[in-house]
Amino acid sequence: MEFDQLVEQYHLVLAEFAKGNPKPVIALLSHENDVSLAGGFGGFTHGYDQVAKNIEFAATQFKEGQITFENLAKVVTLDLGYIVEIERYKSKLGGSEDVTLDVLRVTSIFQREDGIWKLVHRHGDPTTAMNALVSMLPKAVVSIQKAV
Repeated sequence: MEFDQLVEQYHLVLAEFAKGNPKPVIALLSHENDVSLAGGFGGFTHGYDQVAKNIEFAATQFKEGQITFENLAKVVTLDLGYIVEIERYKSKLGGSEDVTLDVLRVTSIFQREDGIWKLVHRHGDPTTAMNALVSMLPKAVVSIQKAV
């Protein structure tokens, strides 16, 4: 499988994750001890068992989700590749019946293992709170200037 095909498959797998199904993501994981995850819900895990458990937990937080992707960067060598993307999730999150929009900035790293691309690291940071803070920044600066 070529790297671009892997990325397409990864996006389909993450669409299942957004609906609460962790199994396709787990199937893409490396079984090596150095597989790691710094997920959008916080924390850091490494090793197949711990990463798979974290992915299972995270998937339980999503219901009826949809996801879109914005590619920011892609680098591929013979046996290693990574993508940096903005992932936008529209879902019922954390047991709520309200649909929310969550935005993650994600780096996913893949390596070939016995000729098959496997996910070896995923790091996702939520950007929604950051965007809200940045949008308030000019107002806060003006308020501080008036106070001084």
